[in-house]
Amino acid sequence: MAKSALLKSSIAKKYWMALTGLFLCLFLTGHLLGNLQLIFSDAKHFNEYALFMTSNPAVKILSYLTYISILFHAIDGLMLAAQNKAARPVGYAKTNPSANSSFASRNMAVLGTVILIFIVTHMVNFWAKMHFDKNMPLAQQESMQMPGQMEFIGVPGSRVPSIPAQGKSLHEIVDEVNKQAMAQAQAMGEKNLEKAKKFEVEGSDAIKDLKKGEIIFKGYKDLYKITIDFFKQPKYGLLFTLLYAASMIVLAFHLLHGFQSAFQSLGVTSRKITPAIKFFGTAFAIVVPALFAAIPVYIHFFLK
Repeated sequence: MAKSALLKSSIAKKYWMALTGLFLCLFLTGHLLGNLQLIFSDAKHFNEYALFMTSNPAVKILSYLTYISILFHAIDGLMLAAQNKAARPVGYAKTNPSANSSFASRNMAVLGTVILIFIVTHMVNFWAKMHFDKNMPLAQQESMQMPGQMEFIGVPGSRVPSIPAQGKSLHEIVDEVNKQAMAQAQAMGEKNLEKAKKFEVEGSDAIKDLKKGEIIFKGYKDLYKITIDFFKQPKYGLLFTLLYAASMIVLAFHLLHGFQSAFQSLGVTSRKITPAIKFFGTAFAIVVPALFAAIPVYIHFFLK
């Protein structure tokens, strides 16, 4: 029996490939439903969804499980492909692969590698900015009290519900307040001007009261703006849209074989069940990637 660094049995590896693959199908479904708000909803609801997905404890646990599943699925898939190739080092004299297997089944490792590259670049452009970019823009809306003026919106539970934007970033607003406080302290003869600072920005979305040591404002990170700007930028927006759509075609081929293969690996086969699985798997492999691809196409070509 073949051995690997992850799992000793090739059968066990196939079980784990199937389970992680089906789990990732569930993730794709949930992720798609959230992203479709870019077409069928508005910035407010999409940013509320983004906040929920990055702050809810249960979702965070599922996110970590998703990251682990992606890595495990990719590594184990490549190892299985290498193992299968090593098991047949000498090709047959006459072969006709297309007659015995589909294009997707023969190229699962290649398709999976392309998808992995897409996932990494996708996370760099969106996930990493959402979590780590200190210049991440915050969502704004027109002020109810002062029509025509924009304000940053506080999340539920924020002590300060909104802050006038005045065409500035949160960092610029806090810097101005602190400079005024330091100037007043200097005029009064204070030597340690750093102690005069009232607030500081934590990350890109929160203001901390330095005197009380607590967060008084937390805004919505504007993932909607980041996404729209990414696909509508004049120079590379069309290229990014086409690459995204092409990646979804690759995903469709990967799912076309992988979905059905997962149930087969788990032993879920019968004369009644198998045709239904094949039908649902084919529909899933077409509809889900097509809807994902429709999002950047809609943004780039149709969103005003």
